[in-house]
Amino acid sequence: MSVSPSWSALAGVVVLGATLTACAQGEALGTIDTRNAKKELVETISNPPVDGCHRFRAGVTHVANYTVNDLILYPTADCTEPPGGQSTYVGTQLSDTVAPSQGTWRSFTVVH
Repeated sequence: MSVSPSWSALAGVVVLGATLTACAQGEALGTIDTRNAKKELVETISNPPVDGCHRFRAGVTHVANYTVNDLILYPTADCTEPPGGQSTYVGTQLSDTVAPSQGTWRSFTVVH
């Protein structure tokens, strides 16, 4: 019994999807681009782990989330909200720019 090419392709896609899902359990696949107030690229973060608090190299004012997970941005280096401050939620494939009077983001967590 021969297998049609379309069934073979479908089986390949299923196997690839299962492999990517298994790999993605510990990290947010994709990149996060960060910029400063001058709109200069500060850093690009690739496939960050989904657990823990992650610090930006420097304070950033713009974050573009090109990962498969949502992010929460914090104005502190330890992923906490200071009194009177607030975190910012950035969905997957979205970006956000902080208002100049609000300062910068210093850290982030990955939503999982």
